[in-house]
Amino acid sequence: MSLVYLGSLLVCLACMIAIDVRFRLFLGRDWRRALVVLAVGVAFFLAWDLAGIALGIFLRGDGPFMTGVMLAPELPLEEPIFLLFLCEVTMVLVLGTQRLLQARERKGSGS
Repeated sequence: MSLVYLGSLLVCLACMIAIDVRFRLFLGRDWRRALVVLAVGVAFFLAWDLAGIALGIFLRGDGPFMTGVMLAPELPLEEPIFLLFLCEVTMVLVLGTQRLLQARERKGSGS
């Protein structure tokens, strides 16, 4: 049992949350709504994963860096954490890009 992958996911997630809160992008702007959006996103992707597992499309790969803890057949503990990270990083990228484009537009119209 190794915690390398899980630990890496948690560190990356913590870094994304720090960026998010620092620049008030998603969780830093309205954490209640953000948590609902994250929960819906993770639930959607978990349902997607479970459907893929049931159809035999998604299989768990064995790796020396995973914990080996399974939440369901072919669904490792790391998967929901990865999905949470995926949703968080997507929202940070989308809202951060939106803010950068708005700032660029304001700067361009002010000249």
